[in-house]
Amino acid sequence: MLLSRPQMLSSRAANSVFTTVLTRGPVSRPEIARITGLSSAAVTKAVRPMLETGYLEELPEQGRTVEGAGRPAHPLAVRADREFFIGIKVTAHELIGVVTDLRAQVRAARRMPVSGMDVDAVVADIAALVAELAPAHAEQISSLGVSVSGDVDRDGGVVRYSPFLGWHDVALARLVNSATRFTTTVENDVKALTIAEQWFGEGVGMGSFALVTVGAGIGCGLVVGGNLVAGGFGVAGEIGHIPVTAGPGADCHCGGRGCVEAIASEQAIVTRARAAAGDDGLDLTDAMDRAHAGDEAVRAVFAEAGQAIGLGLAAVVNVVGPERIVVSGEGLAAYDLFEEQIRAAFAAQAFGAAARCPLVVRPLPWEEWARGAAAVGIQTLFTA
Repeated sequence: MLLSRPQMLSSRAANSVFTTVLTRGPVSRPEIARITGLSSAAVTKAVRPMLETGYLEELPEQGRTVEGAGRPAHPLAVRADREFFIGIKVTAHELIGVVTDLRAQVRAARRMPVSGMDVDAVVADIAALVAELAPAHAEQISSLGVSVSGDVDRDGGVVRYSPFLGWHDVALARLVNSATRFTTTVENDVKALTIAEQWFGEGVGMGSFALVTVGAGIGCGLVVGGNLVAGGFGVAGEIGHIPVTAGPGADCHCGGRGCVEAIASEQAIVTRARAAAGDDGLDLTDAMDRAHAGDEAVRAVFAEAGQAIGLGLAAVVNVVGPERIVVSGEGLAAYDLFEEQIRAAFAAQAFGAAARCPLVVRPLPWEEWARGAAAVGIQTLFTA
């Protein structure tokens, strides 16, 4: 009898093999053994049920030989169309949804404005968007990933606090599962995006890296030792709430003062730019236009934001020591206005060799955030 998906991936060795093929495939069995440190026998044992159940496929030989064996190597690859996943990114204004295959390649994408920010309205909107996305692959979809900003208890499926939605202690996974009938995993949006980058983007093959997002908030996902770090309370990586001012600083929605987010989030920049320009109607685009036109007072607002972000990045490399920091988020639209200050503050505050950590700027559209939510759904392969 064939093993079920949870049984197939229940061992650590099987998880390691499947993840290696997923993120680095096509890859031969000897290469899998080298990458994972498993024996050839352990790799063969793990691979067999995955081939039988159609999650992996053996590709034609590539003319190479297995070292020392004198026979052709048959690379293994994930069968992308074996299963499909829905990912939905929730914002305060709209839902962004995608359907991906098993390699997180986007097969369909949709956007939908939210009808309201109360929980019932958002859950109904998610169900409606799922109904639009699912039909083409309905029989092969079982998992749904939903990403939300804020403090998310992934294991419990609860959004403990989302400042931009105004939610507290919302059992979102249970509500969405009830509305859609799909197994639902809820994750913090930056952590979800980090998973996608770890498996399919800038983090592939890296033991440690950080993803920092700049925009409505300042978020950070951390991978250490190949694992996403949640921490004892699920909020590891919240560099947006590191204080970076000498004095009390501006109030932050978290209850603290002088946080990176209180200085460098989009709303903080707009608020301070309005005061600097003496124009209460200013929005972010207006502020950027004024800064580009040479308004020194508004340029100083962006410069201060850049310094705050740079200090936050330095704190990450000093404490965690990632091999790379990827900077993304919708706030990159203004990156040219504070890149110099980010890099200067980072270089000044990073300790010793940590200053050599590369900062990689990677613009990602909202659909990539939804893809991150789908990647969370793909992770249910290992935890179901």
